[in-house]
Order: sequence, then C-alpha cells, then structure tokens
Amino acid sequence: MKVVYPICCGVDVHKTFLVATIITSQGITPYYSKKRFSTFNNSILQFKQWLIDNDCFDVCMESTGKYWVPIFNLLEDTIHVTIANPKWVKAVKGNKDDTKDSKWIGDLFRLGLVPGSYIPNKPIRILREYTRYRSKLVACKSSEKNRFQNAFTVCNVALDAVVSDMFGKSASSITDYLVSTDSFDPEYCSSLLQRSLKKKADTV
Repeated sequence: MKVVYPICCGVDVHKTFLVATIITSQGITPYYSKKRFSTFNNSILQFKQWLIDNDCFDVCMESTGKYWVPIFNLLEDTIHVTIANPKWVKAVKGNKDDTKDSKWIGDLFRLGLVPGSYIPNKPIRILREYTRYRSKLVACKSSEKNRFQNAFTVCNVALDAVVSDMFGKSASSITDYLVSTDSFDPEYCSSLLQRSLKKKADTV
C-alpha cells in the first residue's frame, strides 16, 4: 500500500492520559516513537511541542466520548488533526491494549485508511454547545411543568380543567392560596377566577 503520511502520529486518548506514537517512514520501513502524556493543558502543550520538534503535523485520534475535545482545541491551530470514528480504527480481536492502540491507529492513518469525521470550526462548535444546552434547559422546564401539573391531578385538584394556563396569573394566585392556607375556601378561589376573567373581558 502507498504511504499517504510519511510522518504522522496515532493517539490513544483516555480520560486522564493519552498515548501517542509518531511513525516516521524511511522507504518502506516505519520507525516508531512512543510517549505518554497527561490530559492536563500543560502536558497537552508538551505533546504539541513534541510533535512540532519531530516535524509531525498530521495526527489521528479516535473520537472517544468528549476526551478528544481538549486535545483537539490545543492542537488545531498548528496541527492537522483527524478525528476517527471508532469503527474505522477498531483493533483486531486479541491484539488490543493501551500500549498497542496508538500504534494501530497510526499504522492505519499512515496508509490513508482512516476517513476523518466532520469537525466544524471553533465558532460553530461554540454555538452548538450553547444551542444544545439551551435545548436541554427548555426540555427540563417543560418536564418540570408537567410534573407540577401531575401533582395537582393526583391530589384531586383539577385546576387544569378550569384554567387555560396552569402558570398564568389567576392559576398562580390559586396555587399560592392553596399552599399557604390550612382551610380551603372554594368561593375565594372562584372569585380569583372571576376577577381574572373580568380583566380579560375588559381588555378585549
């Protein structure tokens, strides 16, 4: 097979450390140089400098959870980083361990056998994080509203049957009254609803 990357690096990423193997091709014979670094920023920057010192500007690593992201963030301005789907760099059964994974990834990448995943540029990645987090917050808010409404239903308070919005002003007034009083006065609750309906009619 043709060597696509004469000098490249395969990286096996874990939560607290990474193992990197630089592969240098001289003719058809590859030479390997392996090092282990922690995933703290200062150690990742040492890893980056090690790559530059060895004239290695092509790196491939597996997209393991979110562990690859801090490394990618610090390398992307200088190093061309390929993020590989795990199925493309899966080791042969019986030949997998931490010491061999980075070498295996590097060997496959060196021959151009690893297609890279699409990684958008940094502004788009930041926007994605914000929008995904906002979507989660909105979903949590809706879930809590449903839980709140269900609490009324199981307590035999069919407030949602007489108000259009369980979180509107009149429904909130009734809720505050029910929570703060020991004795229930249906006429008072009815007056709250009547007052709300009258205000709506006056604004129409």
